[in-house]
Amino acid sequence: MADSPLFPRAHAPWFISWPAVLLGRLLYKVKVLGARHVPSQGGALLVANHLSYVDVLVLQLACPRPIRFVGHEAFPLRSLFFRLVYKVTGTIPVSPVNALETVRRVSQALKAGQLVLIFPEGGISRTGQLMKLQRGFETMARRSGVPVIPVAHDGLWGSVFSFSENKYLLKFPRVMRTAVCVAWGQPIPADQADAGTVRQALLDLGCDAFDERPQLKRHLAGEIVRRLGRRPGRLVMVDRTVGRRELKAAQFFAAAAALSRHLRKTVPEPRVGIVLPPGAGSSIVNLAVLCAGKVPVNLNFTAGRSAVDSSLRMSGVKTIISADAVRAKVPAFPWPESTLDLTATIKAIGGKRALLPWLLAAWLLPNQLLPRLLGLPKRGDRAEAGLLFTSGSSGEPKGVVLTHRNILANCWQFSTLSIFPTDSVMLSCLPVFHSFGFTVNMWYPLLRGCRSVTVPSPLDTKKIIDAIREEEISVMVGAPTFMRPILKKAESADLKSLQILVSGAEKMPMDLYEGFMKRFHLEMMQGYGMTEASPGTNVNQPDPILPTTTAAEQPGKRLGSVGRMMPGMTARVLHPETRAVLPPGETGVIAFRGANVFGGYLDDPQKTSEVFQDGWYVTGDLGRFDEDGFLFIEGRLSRFSKIAGEMVPHGTVEQKLTEAFALDQSEGYALVVMGVPDPGKGEQLVLLTSSDLVTESSVKEKLTEAGVPNLWIPKLISRVEKIPVLGTGKLDLKGCKDLAMKAAGENG
Repeated sequence: MADSPLFPRAHAPWFISWPAVLLGRLLYKVKVLGARHVPSQGGALLVANHLSYVDVLVLQLACPRPIRFVGHEAFPLRSLFFRLVYKVTGTIPVSPVNALETVRRVSQALKAGQLVLIFPEGGISRTGQLMKLQRGFETMARRSGVPVIPVAHDGLWGSVFSFSENKYLLKFPRVMRTAVCVAWGQPIPADQADAGTVRQALLDLGCDAFDERPQLKRHLAGEIVRRLGRRPGRLVMVDRTVGRRELKAAQFFAAAAALSRHLRKTVPEPRVGIVLPPGAGSSIVNLAVLCAGKVPVNLNFTAGRSAVDSSLRMSGVKTIISADAVRAKVPAFPWPESTLDLTATIKAIGGKRALLPWLLAAWLLPNQLLPRLLGLPKRGDRAEAGLLFTSGSSGEPKGVVLTHRNILANCWQFSTLSIFPTDSVMLSCLPVFHSFGFTVNMWYPLLRGCRSVTVPSPLDTKKIIDAIREEEISVMVGAPTFMRPILKKAESADLKSLQILVSGAEKMPMDLYEGFMKRFHLEMMQGYGMTEASPGTNVNQPDPILPTTTAAEQPGKRLGSVGRMMPGMTARVLHPETRAVLPPGETGVIAFRGANVFGGYLDDPQKTSEVFQDGWYVTGDLGRFDEDGFLFIEGRLSRFSKIAGEMVPHGTVEQKLTEAFALDQSEGYALVVMGVPDPGKGEQLVLLTSSDLVTESSVKEKLTEAGVPNLWIPKLISRVEKIPVLGTGKLDLKGCKDLAMKAAGENG
């Protein structure tokens, strides 16, 4: 049979290759990108990511030419079946104890004009992410003088042949054909095909392949409604706002459906404001707004009035759904005339009587019909699904438009990792106007079937500790600012159910990490993200288990890093000034690309163009990647001062001072370093502190003893009552900047 994308000729005889191809077509729906990059003749070394035992089959289906595979020699030694497979397919056995022989065999096949496929990770990924690349392929390509063609595939993680859920095979097989995308990259000359270059190419191609997932085109509300209708009796949420209230899936759906009908009829604007704390109310309202064909806008009620006024003006929100209790607590909030009390609105539309038809629908109808009853479109894709406003930590709030694709992508990315298993019980206490509270604490549990336990404030330490103990919570996410009081007040018995503790929003202090390890034997997993990425980009996860005694270890975490990138994302490290791409391992400004990255700020093309470069979102954070793919954040570009031509990191100075004075930051920040303009040196450092211990003479003495350069020592110390902090737990950099400028002016 002639070569073709449908039935490529394999090295195996026809009576094996044809049935294998037919079976592959029945099980997998393969989409191919960039097949033109595969040369029509001549040898080439194909280098691919490795996610499952059927990768070879899928890659052969996607290749217009027959492929010779490279496999571990241990398999045919252990099994007669693999001996036969290796023989009839012409698989080249790899010997880890005789690397030269392996290189010789592969080079011989390449020189003969064949396509040879190798998995440079050395084994199937047990984390769902791209592992460290072994360098043997470099020698193979250079000895044979053939190009290296990177190829990445997406869609096989989660199948029975992958190691998702920490096991092979022992999983329910997928009922429908699995959608897989294979992306071929441009050939890389042998003398340029080093591990760093090929790794970057695989990440870029993996991003392209992930972006083709059909799930990303769906409607967020439709996906959630289908999930709720699948098991209507499942407990989806425990609300601990006032007392304790359980919500089953059918109840949650019915409340959202009934409210959505009312909003569709009574609210003419395309966006609806929401001012509610984390809980059943805010989650139901957000889903109801989406089901009504409108966009939820969760407003930051801890921000200043001017910031909220700006958010209301930019979003065009005229109607806000809140609660009378919330309005009483924030009287300074600029409440519009059309502000609805959630409880009163539910009563007005009929209370329990209005829920009854929807409850019956949830229990009696197939879950696939429920979105149709609500009139939800099948596709959401790049349409707006949520509008959040940046915290304003370094300036005025900006409207971040998140699409259905953005949110669904980030939820799928998190589901790939082991930190949020579907049987977990998640504490949801982060405010919904915070991107992590919006996506991970609210949408993710509803989409993936986790149980959510809500507490209305991350500052209510007692309620959080009680919830963890009484609800047997297994997963908690929060900022170090919110976690420090828990370390101080919780007992061992309170946190015994916690399995995963994720720290984000700010750098994880080592004393906090060590404190949880020492007191609770609980390792904090540092993560990283931003509102513009929906929000997750990186996170550490527990090391995957070893399936066999001979399996190699695969690290899922690395202390000091924020973890590897989410599957389906890729990154660049740019020079801070020229924005040129830096080589692997160097420190520069991090830029991201992925389906979870937003498309631009609301009605602000100028600010959008400032943060995008050739389709890459430039974060403004400084960082570096190690050869295993772990990202280390070194600071924020805006948190450096250029003094006499030298870059001075504010965070490093703060850390040195905190350690030197042994400051207790359990009640909040004790100090912060800011840069202000200086006519002589460009900038000068101003130290804001709420501690009486910190004086000008003691600062100089302590930093000098710590070996800090004189240029890095703040000359101006300003005593403040409290360091400004946002409601998300982050430093209020704008507020700090204002205080520093005021102090500099008074001393100028």
